Amino acid sequence: MPKAQETVLEIDLKALKHNFDHLKSRLNSNTKFMAVVKAFAYGSDACELANYLQNQAVDYFAVAFVHEGVKLREAGITKPILVLHPQAANFKILIDNCLEPNLYNAKILNEFIAIASTEKLNHYPIHIKFNTGLNRLGFSENEVNTVVSKVKETSAVKIQSVFSHLAASEDLNERDFTLNQIEKFKNITEALTKAMGYKPLLHICNTSGILNYSEAHFDMVRSGIGMYGFGNSEKENKNFKPIGTLKTIISQIHEINKGESVGYNRAFKTDAFLRTATLPIGHADGIGRQYGKGKGYVIINNQKAYIIGNVCMDMIMVNVTDFDCKEGDEVIVFGPNNTAENLAETANTISYELITGISQRVKRVFIGY
Repeated sequence: MPKAQETVLEIDLKALKHNFDHLKSRLNSNTKFMAVVKAFAYGSDACELANYLQNQAVDYFAVAFVHEGVKLREAGITKPILVLHPQAANFKILIDNCLEPNLYNAKILNEFIAIASTEKLNHYPIHIKFNTGLNRLGFSENEVNTVVSKVKETSAVKIQSVFSHLAASEDLNERDFTLNQIEKFKNITEALTKAMGYKPLLHICNTSGILNYSEAHFDMVRSGIGMYGFGNSEKENKNFKPIGTLKTIISQIHEINKGESVGYNRAFKTDAFLRTATLPIGHADGIGRQYGKGKGYVIINNQKAYIIGNVCMDMIMVNVTDFDCKEGDEVIVFGPNNTAENLAETANTISYELITGISQRVKRVFIGY
């Protein structure tokens, strides 16, 4: 692969296919696959990746907000798109773009039925979310009859799927809690299906649910982080390939004498001679202020170069005192061998936060077509 000449996020589509194929291999052949491409496909490029995945037998896409779904439609995505957290103010746009809403409480269900009726829609697909323990969004278990009565009294909408979200599927110490969520979901969906007289698609598993709870795959599963190369455990990470490599270069090397400081607020002061490399990437690019002062490192010529001082808006400085490196050399911030998970752990955060925070001003480069 060519060496970086600027800050770029290199996205490997072959790795994406590997991850998708691995996740599919854990499913029964008739289990549908929903690809979660919210948050710019976890910081990569939702339109590019969705178009690629659309040709890999993905059944559904999921986004968080309506405008994300609109972007996919404008990019040529024709598969069904679930909007996980729609706002009533955007319902007309949602309908105009054939997006499918998650309706999670009585207020938003009533509001969507009202506009669907006004638009004279017939059996428009909706998705109903139940809260089984995450306590974030969703109808409660005792609201099944509320949902049924509201939907049955109109022909404007039809329940396409019923789903919930596992709170701790990656943590096997919480297995009893997860099994309780799954059992609660079964009870809810059995009651709803019986009352409605037809069976919607059922789904509760996220990436770790796919990997750890095969008995709960139901009709469809949802995967986000797994597609992008992370299995949420040391064991499962071996089966995945991170798709993103964040690269930059050395802009300048400085020699810092004993007693001098580096960066804003003189956050780093040296008690001995050292060499620093300045890199053109900073907190405006997604490398947050929680890094620096010895937290976090990059790879230069196969060596760890720790971030020193405060992270600047457009730059970071790293310690290269004992390195054989020069201005213009390539730098790996994270990639398959030094993963985003590794870097995130140095600042007590998670790979999700790091990869979704990569700024849109960072150039995306796609390989592996």
